[in-house]
Amino acid sequence: MRRRVVVTGLGCVTPVGNDVPSMWKSLQEGGNGVGKITLFDASNFPTKFAAEVKNFRLEDHCKDAQRFELAGRNVQFAVAAAMQAIKDSGVLDAPLDPTQFGVYLGAGEGQQDFVVFMNMISQARANGELDLERFTKAGLEQLNPKRELEQEPNMPAGHLANLFNAQGPNLNCLTACAASSQAIGEASEIIRRGDADVMLSGGSHSMIHPFGVTGFNLLTALSTRNSDPTHASRPFDKDRDGFVLGEGAGMLVLEGLERAKARRARIYGEVVGYGSSADAWRITDIHPEGRGATMCMKMAMRDAGLNPEEIDYINAHGTSTAVNDRVETMAIKQACGAAAPRIPVSSVKSMMGHLIAAAGSVEAITCLLAIKDDVLPPTVNYQTPDPDCDLDYVPNTARKATVRRALSNSFGFGGQNISLIFAEYKG
Repeated sequence: MRRRVVVTGLGCVTPVGNDVPSMWKSLQEGGNGVGKITLFDASNFPTKFAAEVKNFRLEDHCKDAQRFELAGRNVQFAVAAAMQAIKDSGVLDAPLDPTQFGVYLGAGEGQQDFVVFMNMISQARANGELDLERFTKAGLEQLNPKRELEQEPNMPAGHLANLFNAQGPNLNCLTACAASSQAIGEASEIIRRGDADVMLSGGSHSMIHPFGVTGFNLLTALSTRNSDPTHASRPFDKDRDGFVLGEGAGMLVLEGLERAKARRARIYGEVVGYGSSADAWRITDIHPEGRGATMCMKMAMRDAGLNPEEIDYINAHGTSTAVNDRVETMAIKQACGAAAPRIPVSSVKSMMGHLIAAAGSVEAITCLLAIKDDVLPPTVNYQTPDPDCDLDYVPNTARKATVRRALSNSFGFGGQNISLIFAEYKG
């Protein structure tokens, strides 16, 4: 029999709170983390706002913060969230073979060194052409090799392994917006099959930089509601016009049930279902009939041994784009059948924006807290119903409800789809 996997520690850094209690309080109150971009001058961009992490100082979370001074926001967020999760779990307070302790992240690349790169191009132009020799010379003189190394998406996982002496499996996947959900699912599988006793899993990302915003603007994926940014992220609302870019990190300590019980750990919930599929369709478009999204939800329920009637809450991918919300609604109906209309569905991206690779991990934490406190976070900014989106989206106000099992969806550019199911643990 496969081993059971439980969650014993949580940590996060988000646009609506830099730790789990503050984030959860904000989500229950319908708080909003969206505002004018301050990390760079976005005045000439089609989208001038984002959901930035605010008032963040790594030294508030890590005594040796100086060692990460050349690291990007993605690494610093990951370190802070991981320190919270490890402390919360108490996992290192009991004997633990370091070779049985691993890290599996869905972390994105660091912030690109835009200013230096543009200076290099400017200095290397001659007669309207780019002089590659001068460009190379400028790069060798101006680029910091350690800072460049820190931009690699594998670096957060490496840093966390070093911080906690986690000598077991160490992996990072970057399947776009599905990344950290996939990391949690795969980390659970590692424990299930006995390749590790404990896994630190989650994700971290920040794309609030000129290259990131430019790319999403060119894809016409971002909202351009510049006159009213706090109401820009409006999943499932008829007047939605794109997602709001966010940043942050979420970390979970996953542990084999027997070990967690032996050390009398507090258990937030159990990972009972994991589904993964590909649309095999287009790079940036969801399959129009929700083929992959439907499949991964069904896979997760089958893995958990559950029927749709036994799902109490769905944390939607819910990006606030016209296509995603319509197709996800369709997929939920196809996966859950007659039970779909009665299952509450909400999107916390309405409050904290889209954390890209880190989104799934923070939404996994949200599901576990919904189970713990029997509270459904709302979908805020829901004002005008869309005939194509006709489920119960928990509009605008949090709701008390009995939540024993929650399903979380994450769908990424490229057609990657992940569904996770978390359940209440009863010893």
